[in-house]
Amino acid sequence: MRRLWLLRHAPVIAEPGLCYGATDLEAEAEATLAAAQRIAPLLPAGIALRSSPLRRCAALAGAIAALRPDLVVQHDARLVEMSFGAWEGRPWSAIAREEFEAWTGNFADGIAGANGESVRAFMRRTAEAHDEWLAGEGDALWVTHAGVLRAVTLLQRGVRCPEAAADWPAGELAFGGWLTFEHPPVG
Repeated sequence: MRRLWLLRHAPVIAEPGLCYGATDLEAEAEATLAAAQRIAPLLPAGIALRSSPLRRCAALAGAIAALRPDLVVQHDARLVEMSFGAWEGRPWSAIAREEFEAWTGNFADGIAGANGESVRAFMRRTAEAHDEWLAGEGDALWVTHAGVLRAVTLLQRGVRCPEAAADWPAGELAFGGWLTFEHPPVG
């Protein structure tokens, strides 16, 4: 079986409750190293190491590669968190309820924040990376964001785009935690 590992970055250095989606924030250095130390010995030889280019993920991927010199980091912009546009850098509590409800009311195609990204566009780019992995031959580790982990969870269920906000996977995804999905070899 081939395995796709999805690793979430460590906690970011920011005020709690901040909307930061595609904003390039740093993660806590000690937590980043601890996450790398937890996962590095578990990874099989030859695994493809892909990372969101945002600093919080790139630092974790770099820490893994430092512990595992057999792995080479490749940055992939398709693994970046969803963009919340004008909401980025604002506390979630400061976003008008009407704006938020307008977005969730048209969840698939509404734009999160002015000039943000739609869920459909986010899912499309995540699916492109996921489909590429499915068509490939080996294991992969993606160092990425909670939104990408949730999007891949949907893709694994055969959902290319959730139509309603209630269809988006809920639950806490721990910083520095990971999910794995298995598929039979290609061919």
